[in-house]
Amino acid sequence: MKDGPMIASVAALIGDPARANMLTALMDGRALTVSELAEAGGISLQTASGHLAKLDAAGLLCAEKQGRHRYFRLSGHDVAQVLEALMGLAQRTGAIRVRTGPRDEAMRTARICYDHLAGARGVALLDGFVCQGFISGDDDPVVTATGRDFFVGLGLDVPAMARSRRPLCRRCLDWSERRSHLGGALGARLLDWMIERNWARRKEGRVIAFTPAGAKAFDATFGLAG
Repeated sequence: MKDGPMIASVAALIGDPARANMLTALMDGRALTVSELAEAGGISLQTASGHLAKLDAAGLLCAEKQGRHRYFRLSGHDVAQVLEALMGLAQRTGAIRVRTGPRDEAMRTARICYDHLAGARGVALLDGFVCQGFISGDDDPVVTATGRDFFVGLGLDVPAMARSRRPLCRRCLDWSERRSHLGGALGARLLDWMIERNWARRKEGRVIAFTPAGAKAFDATFGLAG
């Protein structure tokens, strides 16, 4: 069976500008209402409802109702990974608009990619883990014995993460750096771990803002200082 029709179907859904904007708005892992997504897509509520129904039927979104509102979120981290890769391709081929301002700088420095750290800091984190031998440098990354000891030393339950259905760690192509950052269960838990320690906080949209002390702790803890 050829995969072309399936690829074309998903590509057509993502390729619509309004739908693409709504999907991108969900890349920070939150669930948003129809009205919030309509605003993100720059379209009416009625039009947004039609688009969301198609994305839901295709399995790209999942919906849940709470009170009077219906919320939508991405159906999984794999959807976010595809969107991130498409952003990288658009950036490389010149198909993306060039914007200026501090918001772009903040997005490129550190942002959330569904549930894990992306941007320059996310790429530096994976590079550091590979250089220190905590993670293998292959396309299909593996946590080494040394890495397991390091992460367990941070208080992370690596064995439990390894038993989950989600890959422990995986490379996720970063759209702004055009290199890989750390995804998977480990990448998600590490971002939570940093936020729990008040090194960083989530800001508007997808931006992750590190405090000055948090940035120093990030570099020192993960061997990236100097």
